[in-house]
Amino acid sequence: MRTLLYSLVTHWKPHVPVCTILGLEEGKECIIVGTLYKHMQLKPCVLDEYSKERSAVPPVKPQNFMHPDDHLVLEDESGRVKLGGTVLSPSTYVTGGVVALHGKETTAGDFLVLDVFEAGLAPQIVPQLKSSEDKYVVFISGVSVGSSTSNPLQFQLLVDHITGHLGDEQEQGIAAEIVHVVFAGNSVESPLGLLNGQNLASKDQSRVSEAVQVLDILLSQIAAGVSVDIMPGSNDPANFALPQQPLNRCLFPGSRTFNTFNSCTNPHCFELDGVRFLGTSGQNIDDLKKYSEARDELEFMERTLKWRHLAPTAPNTLGCYPFTDRDPFLIESCPHVYFVGNQDKYGTRILEGSEGQMVRLISIPKFCNTGLAVVLNLRNLECHTLSFGAQPSTLKTFNDA
Repeated sequence: MRTLLYSLVTHWKPHVPVCTILGLEEGKECIIVGTLYKHMQLKPCVLDEYSKERSAVPPVKPQNFMHPDDHLVLEDESGRVKLGGTVLSPSTYVTGGVVALHGKETTAGDFLVLDVFEAGLAPQIVPQLKSSEDKYVVFISGVSVGSSTSNPLQFQLLVDHITGHLGDEQEQGIAAEIVHVVFAGNSVESPLGLLNGQNLASKDQSRVSEAVQVLDILLSQIAAGVSVDIMPGSNDPANFALPQQPLNRCLFPGSRTFNTFNSCTNPHCFELDGVRFLGTSGQNIDDLKKYSEARDELEFMERTLKWRHLAPTAPNTLGCYPFTDRDPFLIESCPHVYFVGNQDKYGTRILEGSEGQMVRLISIPKFCNTGLAVVLNLRNLECHTLSFGAQPSTLKTFNDA
């Protein structure tokens, strides 16, 4: 990222010299490039967590660790400097972002930021929209089979719709045009209290595996007619650290017999009909929500694309496998569709870049809470939702429609 930003700042402000933090001179304007570090008073500490565990009063976990006294520090290979001014808002940025800053050193030793430059959207291959007729991709997230909030009837309605066993001729005609289904994380949920590190009794073992068996039965119905990608999430039986490895195919004895069934990584990147997809199961956006603020999930998604990094807070506050020679979360090629699963509500918009890039952003809500699946048309990248209710009145309305 540093090499990339060095090449871009020459076009941004060619008349301003670029220097290192150690080479700053008081009052002299220059550009410095480095990694942001956000000093936060409320950021959790391992030692604090240990002391809270030993206390009689159980700790209350806040949903957001923002504080008015938070401030940013820029760090490069030579040193670090505290950032001042009103241009760079601590509420917007998080630890791990790489930026170029135009400013000058003050008498107090801080760096007064006058302007900020981010990498922006990565170069994008022009989408080859090969489809002249409607083709649909369905995104589902947070099914949570086995949880108290999951409704088996609701999920079965979704499966029946995808497989063309629900609705009138028009609905079945639309279902026939579904070419791909993506499960974006948290497809199963084990009963609380069972997975505590202790050996399980035989009856408890069956309770843990029951959710996976139910999921496998439903996935086999979909995979029999259309290709399916399933990504691991934070609650699924997969490794915790990002990038998460595919769910073991042994978990799906029925689905794995179909060559249309694909167990995928998280993050997941794939291509259909010349359209490039990139998505996660939501851990990267959920972590950004804790350490920064935005209007909605889509704005967090925009920031990761503009910073060219899927998970800027990893490994600081988000678990990440240690890579020594490369960063797997760098966005080297801008996708045409960027989706994030397990969010509170559905949202979508088009993000346009300075070089003509266009990205369809999709925030996929938790299916177990909302009953919503998201449908994307490959012909024009337009989106809409499918709503499935499990109440008798909702079912009647759905069937009439």
